[in-house]
Amino acid sequence: MGQQVAKERFSEDEYARFGRRLEDCLLALRELLSRPGFGAGPASVGAELELFLIDEGGRPLRRNKEVREAAADERVVLELGSFNLEVNLTPLPLAGRPFSAMEDEARLLIGLVDQAARTHGGRVVPIGILPTLSEFDFTRDAISDEVRYRALSRGMRRVRDEPYRVRIDGAERLDLEVEDVILESANTSWQVHLRTSPGDFARVHNAAQLAIGPVLAVSGNSPSFLGRELWEETRIALFEASADDRDAERPWRVAGRVSFGSGWVRSGAEELFEQSVREYEPVMPVTSDEDPLAVVRAGGVPGLAELRLHQGTVWQWNRPVYDPADGGHLRVELRALPAGPTCADMAANAAFLLGLVAASAANPGWIEDFPFADAYRNFYRAARGGLDAVLAWPGRPESVPASELVLDLLPVAHDGLLGVGVAEDEARERLAVIRERVRAGRTGAVWQRRALAALGEEPNARAAMLARYRELAHGGEPVHTWPDMEPLSMVAAETARPAL
Repeated sequence: MGQQVAKERFSEDEYARFGRRLEDCLLALRELLSRPGFGAGPASVGAELELFLIDEGGRPLRRNKEVREAAADERVVLELGSFNLEVNLTPLPLAGRPFSAMEDEARLLIGLVDQAARTHGGRVVPIGILPTLSEFDFTRDAISDEVRYRALSRGMRRVRDEPYRVRIDGAERLDLEVEDVILESANTSWQVHLRTSPGDFARVHNAAQLAIGPVLAVSGNSPSFLGRELWEETRIALFEASADDRDAERPWRVAGRVSFGSGWVRSGAEELFEQSVREYEPVMPVTSDEDPLAVVRAGGVPGLAELRLHQGTVWQWNRPVYDPADGGHLRVELRALPAGPTCADMAANAAFLLGLVAASAANPGWIEDFPFADAYRNFYRAARGGLDAVLAWPGRPESVPASELVLDLLPVAHDGLLGVGVAEDEARERLAVIRERVRAGRTGAVWQRRALAALGEEPNARAAMLARYRELAHGGEPVHTWPDMEPLSMVAAETARPAL
């Protein structure tokens, strides 16, 4: 989706030509992946962090283009909603101290964007779903003023003629209809990219599918939407519904455009790319001048622009990425983690996830003996229930609460990190944040719910909670150390009390 799109309207001939080019890209990709040595190299990791812009009252601020210009940093890019920005971290080797580097760069970029936002009366906050959003924030004019996002909106309306229906049953129930994909902008994520060789791709992708359940359970930071208390990670249900192009014309398709998947990968990355082309209609048929087959057969590395653009509009929670940079390589994009609460929390979440992925990929028997249906259930149970979710794991005769399973898996993740060259003290310190979070029973979602409960019926309770959340998030201490929020009446009384 970061590729340039020069127009937003396309003819049926352009869609047909794009479809033919996708088939050429798939053939070229197959030949490229069979080339000896292609994509080889040390594992590396990168990340993307999506952020909300807010005004002084905590409401979404639709000034992302102006804030990006003020930030004047190529790592800062626009997102779908005009109140969202994304920052792209610098890729670095997985070996060594990658999570410390990720935390430092994320903190630097958040500070940079926050300073830029202040020049336009705004602030920035890393949080899975902004609690002060209202139905009126999701009109078509809330889409970023950029051609590719208008083209995406138009293309999605082309493939789904019906309104998008969102139904989420949690502590409360949400039921609404919208006419556009703008609801995607309600979700902000911490997306981790793991470079892997073509020969290892299936093992690594399956390991990510297995690992994400317990990691998501301990990472929840999106407990509400539009004033309703829903899932621990409401983003999962909301994003799936907000881009679901299945309608009355597509009853045959099992998975929506945002999905966990329907089975373990058996062959490699090409299996997932082919599935995306086979099952999902193009929405932005922008073609390049490249002949991908000719490039491959001449010994070169093709851009595969059409395939990359199409894959950017199919949002599996663990998604394959082809990148022609650095001689060409593959990545697994792990998309399910929420933004926030702090850079320390996000670095810890990435460490726990990548440690479990490394350990699971090194033990393929875990996948062979574990039903995909259990990994699928783990993912959605974790999103719904957080630390209270009951999860399965290979080799365990019974499912157990996520809080128990996570503590048992921390040594597994530790060994996985050491196995890929992460420094021992780095692994220990990052996973300690996860351990203390479980022992305190305090994720970002838990803190938000408790804060709102303390505020009770106070006017503007969600804005007050968000203000305190933002203060603590920018303070940098991980969420398990955050103090409970006091009712505003107590804060006011304390402020008014004369000094002794």
